[in-house]
Amino acid sequence: MFIDIAKIKIISGKGGDGKVSFHREKYVAAGGPDGGDGGRGGSVVFQVDDNLSTLLDFRYKKKYVAPNGENGMGKRMKGKDGADLVIRVPRGTLVRDQKTGQIIKDLSDDAPFVAAKGGNGGWGNTHFATPTRQAPRFAKPGLPGQELEITLELKLLADVGLIGFPNVGKSTLLSVVSAARPKIANYHFTTLIPNLGVVRVAEEQSFVMADIPGIIEGASEGAGLGHDFLRHIDRCRLLLHLVDAAGSEGRDPIADIETINQELAGYSEFLAARPQILVANKTDLLGDNREAVERLRSCAAENGWLFAEISAAANTGVRELVNLTWKELSQLPPVFTYEPEYIPQEEAVTERDITVEKVEDYYVVGGAWVERLMGSVNTEDYESRQYMDRMLANAGVYERLESMGVQEGDFVVIGDLEFEYVH
Repeated sequence: MFIDIAKIKIISGKGGDGKVSFHREKYVAAGGPDGGDGGRGGSVVFQVDDNLSTLLDFRYKKKYVAPNGENGMGKRMKGKDGADLVIRVPRGTLVRDQKTGQIIKDLSDDAPFVAAKGGNGGWGNTHFATPTRQAPRFAKPGLPGQELEITLELKLLADVGLIGFPNVGKSTLLSVVSAARPKIANYHFTTLIPNLGVVRVAEEQSFVMADIPGIIEGASEGAGLGHDFLRHIDRCRLLLHLVDAAGSEGRDPIADIETINQELAGYSEFLAARPQILVANKTDLLGDNREAVERLRSCAAENGWLFAEISAAANTGVRELVNLTWKELSQLPPVFTYEPEYIPQEEAVTERDITVEKVEDYYVVGGAWVERLMGSVNTEDYESRQYMDRMLANAGVYERLESMGVQEGDFVVIGDLEFEYVH
């Protein structure tokens, strides 16, 4: 089964929490804090795998979660980092943000791509020891991982795309010029999935050709199979536009050319402007009647296209077409890759994130910055509460409360902590 679109959720691992610990050893007095740091959470990494040609695996599994980092331990022992989760995808896969549709990464090279970075581990209490605070009873929690809902979209990486109505001989041509063996039969939509083949021109000279399932009228609006697979010729540097020169199915080849190009334009103006070679196929059925071929040659000249006449079934003119294709490719830029469009929305963890609001008789202080601060303190420890108090004061929380009219004795809620306000 060929699957080229998949929606999944990826979650990187949370960093391990820092440890609150004190050195305990016989005959060693006041050993001091020795809490270790938490380990880093595992990242979610995409890696291109040329053994894959479809996104079928993602049809059944929709959620990918990397392991968390381990918590820190005593004796200044750092927690173990979470292992990265490596997701393998076919070459040419686009990673998009589900909400915006923006491209996060074009996975067309061999470099691994970190899509969701694991959270950093929290500091152990060793880091908070000072000459005046020699026994800190608090540590920092690990930072959370990233969570993304993404769409994977496969766009084949091919130099040349074969386009044309069903049953014009695209699959036959691909089977003749490459080792690909697509299913071939004398009925419409024999080809239900894109097929790739490597065409050898000479030693160390080759290009990749894609046979795209038949495009019909209305394909750009969803008719037939063309709508599903037009994306796979987005990257093609050159299009070979095959037509049935003999009109063996009762269609006018010129009308077919116009229809196909209208569908390309309806899908993408950039695709419609792609260089084409008009290929008159099934010329062995014409006999001595050259009128149809000359009409097609004139059509190609009028549109500024190159022209070739072949019979894929009889293997005539095919080598000349391959050489012409290679010559044209040598003058064209390399296969197109997409630039990232997505700008990650980093979670706000600065003082600007703090919210202060009055809910009935309570003043409620919240925000990601406050949540992280409260997660790093031990409210039962005097020095830890002093640290929290200084941080809140430096962040302007008390100033904001007073500007909202808080009075002595009013109730203030910060995280899970509730207390009476004292000037």
